[in-house]
Amino acid sequence: MAGLGAHVRRGDTVLVIAGKERGKRGKVLIVLPVKRRVIVEKVNMIKRHQRPTQKLRQGGIIEREGAVHLSNVMVVCSKCDRPTRTSIQIFAEGKKARVCKRCDEVIDRT
Repeated sequence: MAGLGAHVRRGDTVLVIAGKERGKRGKVLIVLPVKRRVIVEKVNMIKRHQRPTQKLRQGGIIEREGAVHLSNVMVVCSKCDRPTRTSIQIFAEGKKARVCKRCDEVIDRT
């Protein structure tokens, strides 16, 4: 499937802009590009009833992060500390980088 690249990456700080968790900030733990979802630290907490297994000796109700749709999060720029859209800038040596649309600061190089 072509074109499944996400505008966020693991480790980015994002702001949730829609849904019941609107306004919360957190660090991206996992990006699921095929499902178009991200898992953000301390956002959309769900309770999972877990049976004891060899791997997880202690069963019970475990609380963990649920997935949030990519369209409901925005990258937070580290320089201007505001949620922003990003663009891709190509440098002379052929390197690409995500750039903040608000302050033109390079978010990261790839």
